[in-house]
Parts: sequence; structure tokens; C-alpha cells
Amino acid sequence: MFGRITLACLAMTLCAATAYAQRFDPGALKAAPNGKPNEVLVLATAHLAQLPATFQPASLDGVLRKLAAWAPKAIVIESLSGPECATMRQYPGRYDGTTERYCRWDPSPARAATGLDVPAATAEIDKLLADWPAAPTPAQRRRLAALFLAGGEPVSALVQWLRLPATERRAGDGLDHKLVAVLDQRQFGRGPRGEDILIAAPLAAMLGHERVVPMDDHSIGDAPPTHLDGYGAALAKAWDNPVFARRLRDYERLHASVDTPDKALQLFRVLNAPAHARLVYDSDFGPMLGEPSPQGFGRLYVATWERRNLRMASNIREAMANRPGSRTLVIVGASHKGYLEAYLHQMHDVTVVAAGPVLE
Repeated sequence: MFGRITLACLAMTLCAATAYAQRFDPGALKAAPNGKPNEVLVLATAHLAQLPATFQPASLDGVLRKLAAWAPKAIVIESLSGPECATMRQYPGRYDGTTERYCRWDPSPARAATGLDVPAATAEIDKLLADWPAAPTPAQRRRLAALFLAGGEPVSALVQWLRLPATERRAGDGLDHKLVAVLDQRQFGRGPRGEDILIAAPLAAMLGHERVVPMDDHSIGDAPPTHLDGYGAALAKAWDNPVFARRLRDYERLHASVDTPDKALQLFRVLNAPAHARLVYDSDFGPMLGEPSPQGFGRLYVATWERRNLRMASNIREAMANRPGSRTLVIVGASHKGYLEAYLHQMHDVTVVAAGPVLE
């Protein structure tokens, strides 16, 4: 009897020990900083390149004006950095498919024009920006644009291109005619109709920034670490739920005719509404946790999503660290917004700003 009682008490003790009760909440510990707070606005966006042909880029003018009025000092985008893409290209087996999807810009033409590979171009970019003049010459901007292309940062190259007077957007200073055509045609990043090209780069140029900051991360790779047979079918079955179907119908309605500033603002207001984050979970990641495959494919999908967002949040925090007391705008696909805001809120010296009032 004594032995049974002892075992029962031990079991109760172990159960109590494994039940987690949160006692330390970093997000609740936000002492007043020395100076202005760090503010971050996470702007959820549709991936604009996927909108129907009825989408008119000019309809974004109202969104751009409202974001410019908020006056961020840094703009962070859902893009891989040049160094990360360069690293991934060294491991084609591990990143099969991922590099082709997320590293669309091949810096080889810029390497041929400048003589610099990604590490050398990145080092030169850092050196130039550390001593960048208040009023750079057109030649300096062309040189920096060429270096950004060689360093695998084409959207930042476009920022420099847009800051040049139209008459100075020409070959020279490291930009040959092929690279000029690349900048004019915008065939990089998410393409000429992507949010990085239509929102981030023009806004950065409008606000006098020298670059945008990439913060996406696929360093672990996107394939789950088990056999892939049945993975896609299992995910498709989990997505076959009423909430996901309603979400798709709502998206189709919002995307159908984004051809005026009012319609574009409505699209962004809906995607940035507080309730949207829960809709994303209820339609996607929640059902994945209950996906019944023996391999746990849905749980692998959720793990990939969570670790990617955690790395994104870390990269955003790094971008903010260099500008204490300033505002940072993050432009990211709508499903990421709720996760990034939750993770960033846990950081002591980060104040998350609601997007709704900025877009009103």
C-alpha cells in the first residue's frame, strides 16, 4: 500500500512539474526607454503580383500617401537577403526548389559588370553607406545601384534608381546596358507588379531612404524532414474546411477589381483588421494541427511556418536595433502579420503600432 501511495504521489508531482505556468512575460516588461520608443507597423498585404489583370498599380497612391505620412525610417520587406541566397546556392540539394522560388534575381550579370561577387559587393555596400554623403552625386547612386545588384539586393538597387533624376537613369559607374534594362523592367523580387516594387521601393525613395531591408528566411529549407509522399494531399485535405472556403471567397471579392485608390485602401484595411489574424489560424494552421496523417504532415507544416516567422521577427528586430527610437514599416504577406506582431510584442524595446489608424 505504501509503495502504491508513493508512486501515486510521484506521478502527481511529475504531472505538476510538466504543467507550464507562465511567470515571466517579456511583453509585459516594457520600461520607459531612454528617448523615443521603437515603433513597428506590420502592414499585411496581398501578394499583388497574384491579383487579377484588373488590378491597377496607380490605385496604390492612397496607400502610399498614408504610409508616407507615418514616416518610417526603415522599410523591411518579405524578401531573402543577397548573402542568404548566395549561401543557399551553395547547397542545391538542400534547397531544391526553394532557391528558384525565393531567389529570382541571379547576380551573375552584375558580378560580370562590377567584378564583385556577393560577399565583396556586400562589404563595399556597407563601406559606402557608412560614409554616405547627404547629397550623393548621380554617379555615386549609379555605383551603389550596381553594387546592390551584385550583392543580390535588387529592390534596394531600384530605390537608388528611383532617386536618380530621369535624365541620370543610364549606364555608367558599374551599370552596363543589361543592368539598366533590368532596373527599367523590374524583373526581380516579386516582379513589376509585386508589393516590393510597387510599394516598398517607391515609398523608400519618396522618404529619402537609401535601401530597403530584406527579412525573410528559408535557411532551414521548406521541405519537411520526412518522406514527402502524401504531404501535398494531406495539406489539401486539411484546407478543405468551411472557414478556408469563406476566406477564399472573401479574398476573391476583394481582389476582383482593385482599380481605384478607395478599393486598394479597403483591401489593405480588411487584411490589417485585428480579426484577420484569427481567421488565418482558424482556416489554415488550426486545421493543420488536427490533420490525421501518421506522419504528422500538418504539424510539420505548422513547424515550418512558426520557425520561419520567428526568424523573420529576429531579422526585423535586428533592423530596428540600428535605429533606436525610430519607426519601422514591415511589408509582409497577410498570413504573417498576426504571428509577427505577437512575436515582436514580446520584445522589451518594441512597440507594435496598429495599422488601422494609419490606413484611415
